[in-house]
Amino acid sequence: MKNFFTSFFATLTALVVFCLGGVVVCFLFLAALAAMGEKQVAVQKGSYLVLDLSVSIQDMPEQMEGLDELADAFGGGSPRLLQLRAATRALQAAAKDGDIAGLYIRGQLHSVGYGSGYAALRELREAIQNFKASGKPVKAYLSFATTKDYYLASTASELTIDPYGAVLMPGLASQPMFFTGVFEKLGIGVQVTRVGKYKSAVEPFIRKDMSPENRAQTQKLLDDVWAELVSGIEQSRQLKPGTVQAAVDSEGILRPEVAQKLKLVDRIAYLDTVLDELKVATGRKGAKQTFKQINLKDYAKLVTGDGLVARRRTDGKIELGSGGHGKVAIVYAEGEIVDGNGKDRGYVWGGTMAREIRELRQDESVKAIVLRVNSPGGSATASEAIQRELRLTQKIKPVVVSMGTLAASGGYWISTYSDRIFAEPSTITGSIGVFGMYLNLQGLANDKLGLTFDTVKTGKFADAMTIVRPKTEEELAIFQHFVDWIYDQFVGKVAESRKLDRAVVQEIAQGRVWSGAEAKKLGLVDELGGLDAALKFAAGKAGLGDDFRVMEVPRKKLFSEAISEALEGHRREYSYGGQIGVLVKDSVDALRTLEHLNDPQGVYARLPFDLRLK
Repeated sequence: MKNFFTSFFATLTALVVFCLGGVVVCFLFLAALAAMGEKQVAVQKGSYLVLDLSVSIQDMPEQMEGLDELADAFGGGSPRLLQLRAATRALQAAAKDGDIAGLYIRGQLHSVGYGSGYAALRELREAIQNFKASGKPVKAYLSFATTKDYYLASTASELTIDPYGAVLMPGLASQPMFFTGVFEKLGIGVQVTRVGKYKSAVEPFIRKDMSPENRAQTQKLLDDVWAELVSGIEQSRQLKPGTVQAAVDSEGILRPEVAQKLKLVDRIAYLDTVLDELKVATGRKGAKQTFKQINLKDYAKLVTGDGLVARRRTDGKIELGSGGHGKVAIVYAEGEIVDGNGKDRGYVWGGTMAREIRELRQDESVKAIVLRVNSPGGSATASEAIQRELRLTQKIKPVVVSMGTLAASGGYWISTYSDRIFAEPSTITGSIGVFGMYLNLQGLANDKLGLTFDTVKTGKFADAMTIVRPKTEEELAIFQHFVDWIYDQFVGKVAESRKLDRAVVQEIAQGRVWSGAEAKKLGLVDELGGLDAALKFAAGKAGLGDDFRVMEVPRKKLFSEAISEALEGHRREYSYGGQIGVLVKDSVDALRTLEHLNDPQGVYARLPFDLRLK
């Protein structure tokens, strides 16, 4: 027995030591990975800047350097992230950098959340065009290019396609998924209250197809965005108007020979040919090494984020302006607007963002705020909490809005009270409408699972929020009255803030979605332009000129915070392969949206669930 206990405790001690040692080694390993993000970056004379499109382009900065390496180390398959502002400023600095000889574009874009939208791509595209205008060559190599890939690559001064590649640019389509049939089979009922004949967010759960109003607004939006894309491509490629539309309608998938004949690409060649030419261009003809290059994401680490003019450090230290005039804060509202004080990436938490804006209002060194919105909306309560803080802030310092890919419904709610609203022509905005949605699981519980419920209550409407029976007509009338009141408030806020007649707002509201170009015509947007334009306006209104500090909110996380969240699964991604996998992913994403309907009053200002432009 004595030997047993001796052996037992020795084994236990060894296990404890092993586990503690493993934890220490794990954290040392993670720290080493994080340090990779801080590695020194060198730029060789005559290098090409490489824009690898195998990323998801997002508005918010990464929360900690080295997380891409961390995800790779743990087998994560999620695409890498590239911040839009970091990319555009890197291109601006590189255009004036004597060590950068040109730009090379390769790869295929990915999307995570609301990343890589057409409005963001337009800003990046303009930055590439400005780089090319500096006199430096822009080379692009395509294999299987989607519409988004080609939209960016079409700016190149030399565009090459793989002999066995293709341009997959058949046009834009939106294909929402409808769950009504499935819910009927499962015995799940859905009741809704809403205002606005175009407010189609609830349609996937109460219809089996698109309503005529939703079809009309979606068609108009697709037409506007497609026209913007086609116009940009034809101008860059110096093609006659109508060339692209004729090509996609006749071919759909453009093979290399067809693309070259239509002058959509300059030539057909294998990748090794292009790489050899880049070796020659960078002074490495015949060398075993690859051409002189620096990845745009690495180069961006050398570029200051302050002021209007991007500068690269040259002596181991970033060259800053004095920044003595004060700061401009860029606040990123990227993701679905939800109620609460959470920190999860990919959501705009009403309580959290309201607190952050309040702190910026009280910070005397912050002279102006630029709110960058990339959101389909969500909780009306959370949207109002954010808007309230912005209105209070606007009384003492400028508040300017920059709309990204999405700034609709709740995304427009938080935007409307500002000194100026900027949007891209392809921004999706408007959707001024409200809805409530109430699930009823009685059929599933009773008929499928055999579950029954009984109720004891002290008031007529005490169990009105239950999900185990349908709402009565009287209960629905109460909810509808509340939705009507929220919608009336929404319309009134837009009319007041935009200085529009209420009748005009009533006409253009109704939950209808508009492109940024149309929104400007309607008075919902002041000016077409990107984040740089909004930042310049805010700095000017605050009297800062070109020289000021920029702070981005939310801030980058400390290493310990990021590791904690990583271990808790906040960066988890799901992998779905093939066409069936894509269908499963779309289904899961649509149903998971129901999890985020957490407004305490059950009222939402949100875009249609599945308004995806592919």
